[in-house]
Amino acid sequence: MQLTPEELISEFHDAVMELYFARKRIAHLEAENAELRARLEAAETKSGTDPAA
Repeated sequence: MQLTPEELISEFHDAVMELYFARKRIAHLEAENAELRARLEAAETKSGTDPAA
């Protein structure tokens, strides 16, 4: 399939926007994961259990 220059630019723009929002979502998930890990560690410390043992 042959794309016109305008179509190529549009496809590129769409891909860039998808990447932008994917990176924002990844950053949000990484922050949420860090918070959950900290909460889990605090709960394990409080209860004295160590799941790694």
